[in-house]
Amino acid sequence: MPERVNYWGIPHDWGAPELYVYTIMFGAALIMLYRFYLRASLWWKVGRPEARWDKLHIRIWKLIQYAIVQTKVLNQRYPGVMHVAIAWAYFIFFLGTALTTIHERFFKFLFGNVLFAYKFVLDVFTIIFLVGVGMAIYRRYSQKPKRLTLDPGFTFSLVMITVIVLGGLLTESFRLAVEQPAWAWSSPAGWIVAQLWIATGASDAVLTNWHLVAWIFHLLTVAGTIIALPVGTLLHVLTGPLNAFFAKLDRPTGELAPIPLTPDGDQIYASKLSDLSWKQLLDGDACTECGRCQDACPAHAAGTPLNPKELILSVRDALRADAAAVMGGNGDAPDLVGEKIAEEVLWSCTTCGACVEACPVLVEHVDTIVDMRRHLVIEGAVDAELQTALSNLGRYGNSFGKSDRMRARWAKGVDPKVKDAGREQVEYLWFVGDYASYSPTLTGITLKTADVFQKADLDFGILYKGENHSGNDVRRVGEEGLFEMLVEKNLKALSRSKFETIVTTDPHSYNTLKHEYPANGNGEWKVMHYSELLDQMIASGQIKFSKKLGYKVTYHDPCYLGRYNGVYDAPRRVIEATGCEIVEMPRNREDGFCCGAGGGRIWMEEGEIEERPSESRINEAVALDGVDAFVVACPKDVTMYADAVKTTGQEEKIIVKDLIELVHEAM
Repeated sequence: MPERVNYWGIPHDWGAPELYVYTIMFGAALIMLYRFYLRASLWWKVGRPEARWDKLHIRIWKLIQYAIVQTKVLNQRYPGVMHVAIAWAYFIFFLGTALTTIHERFFKFLFGNVLFAYKFVLDVFTIIFLVGVGMAIYRRYSQKPKRLTLDPGFTFSLVMITVIVLGGLLTESFRLAVEQPAWAWSSPAGWIVAQLWIATGASDAVLTNWHLVAWIFHLLTVAGTIIALPVGTLLHVLTGPLNAFFAKLDRPTGELAPIPLTPDGDQIYASKLSDLSWKQLLDGDACTECGRCQDACPAHAAGTPLNPKELILSVRDALRADAAAVMGGNGDAPDLVGEKIAEEVLWSCTTCGACVEACPVLVEHVDTIVDMRRHLVIEGAVDAELQTALSNLGRYGNSFGKSDRMRARWAKGVDPKVKDAGREQVEYLWFVGDYASYSPTLTGITLKTADVFQKADLDFGILYKGENHSGNDVRRVGEEGLFEMLVEKNLKALSRSKFETIVTTDPHSYNTLKHEYPANGNGEWKVMHYSELLDQMIASGQIKFSKKLGYKVTYHDPCYLGRYNGVYDAPRRVIEATGCEIVEMPRNREDGFCCGAGGGRIWMEEGEIEERPSESRINEAVALDGVDAFVVACPKDVTMYADAVKTTGQEEKIIVKDLIELVHEAM
């Protein structure tokens, strides 16, 4: 016969303890749910509607991946192990409580080896939890990383969850000290603590009373913590999984949502809380304040006013402070943009997406920033340099203010002549882009690209004066109307051309052509970055190299090629094919660091900064052992990093090379 086990504790004279457990815990859960409803209802009462209920199977998978398995949390070793140790322990404790309830009330199954495994797992996770708490204490109060929010609320939450676990351990140890069952070894932590009580020589009656006190204390602390969840620093336990579940699915990472519309069809420009969607308000409440976005942000590292963590928390704080005024409709609610969030904060963003990539609960910082920028553009709250660039784009179709007839001036000396894709059919349409077309410092690279294509017998052409700026950065500045105008002009030129694939050397153009241009009449165009095309031609033998270069180089991942579109391996394979050895940057691939040009920043006044992102990147590259060249795959990167080499005084140590220069030299 299996030994009878009382899972709720040692029986006491005052009756069945499970009655008290069910009553208190059910009451605490009801209070928690009601308080959470009061908080969560603000999202849809204040925020505008947004559909996020599609593709439930994918959303459930995201919930498992990011909220339960916590894959993004584990991207950073120490804090990842720390947080997972605490979180997974609580998952197991919750599951253990549920299994106990099922056993006691519905179906008996916890006996024999199943019981031993059950008790052992719970005890092991008690130890894992305590290790995690120790790591958290050391990190928060000894290491004190700048990115963490250090306030009493976090300390109180850490104390409370630790008290809960220790209360459970004490309760179990008193029970084991009294009963001393044959299976006690399967609860190693509880049994070790039980030896202390046995060593005191206390009677069973005394230990039973101690057990009762510990049991009641444990029950009440659990109930109190549950009740406090919706208003304390542990709110993310509820909102984090919700944010993962409601993450963006309907659009690729590189596609921005269009300007939202009112039910009457009027455009909404985000200047106040009610202009944001309920999901954007949820982002604020889901923020764990871990500061990973802050560490990843190039604008913050440069010393600009932007801190992506503080920006999202500003939305949260505004909701808490002003929700009643917004819902009252009396006009007393302060504006979000300008009063709660400074204009300088919004204009500092490079839209590189590093904050979004780093966030463990999938907060969507960039979409919210661009929504607010759209309001600033409508209000004319842009700096002089940006205004000039936008005016040039509207008038000439490029930010340089040059005639469209000069766009293909670089091609005049190319022999044989580069085909005009608007007049004859080609296999590849090369969308050259503004910088590669107009910048005098990039003309040589553009010519080498054409030379490589011709030597490889690639059937390609360009749009000549028919090409306009693709609009990627225009859209991220917030000028949606100008973006739509540029798209319309480019679509007209593309529709007059016959081609199979668009290829571009500019990751910004690559991203928007691939994700933000509507499909043509024959379906979507295939869009390739030139690194993908070069990789394909090398693999097929269409490109053959006559020599191995033998350089030791490092490679910079462009944000709009790598993080936004997942193209990491193709450029690396091309580099290696030329006979170069790659030494990876400390921050590479998904964690690559922005050059600082994106999001229209290349057109804006620099302002007071501590160190440009491009300078930080060059200093990082120079510190690598024996690296000869800093290889890039974006015209803007050539511009930004060539300048950074000069301003950092590193001309003698490293040279900036475009990927095509390596290919050209090796051919």
